[in-house]
Amino acid sequence: MTDSWTVLIGFAGLINPLALLIGALMGLRCDQKAKFLIAGFGAAAVSLFVEALVRLTGLPLVPSHEVGALALFPFRLVGGAIAAIIARLIYLRWART
Repeated sequence: MTDSWTVLIGFAGLINPLALLIGALMGLRCDQKAKFLIAGFGAAAVSLFVEALVRLTGLPLVPSHEVGALALFPFRLVGGAIAAIIARLIYLRWART
């Protein structure tokens, strides 16, 4: 078993690729500060839902972990919100040029 903090901050938690991608896609349209939190929430919820569907099909997960969804949710929320902020900043700088 791996250490819980490395799982929560690693690919299963904070830097989960699916949550980052969803957060970045939702962050492109965020025009208010509160919407970044909503984008992070959506990224965490959808990524955990997709992970549950993958587990139901029996396919192996790439970031194999033994941590529950309730422990992963806040870390994916923060990761998705940060990805949304970064994507929006890049989009705004690109749109100005």
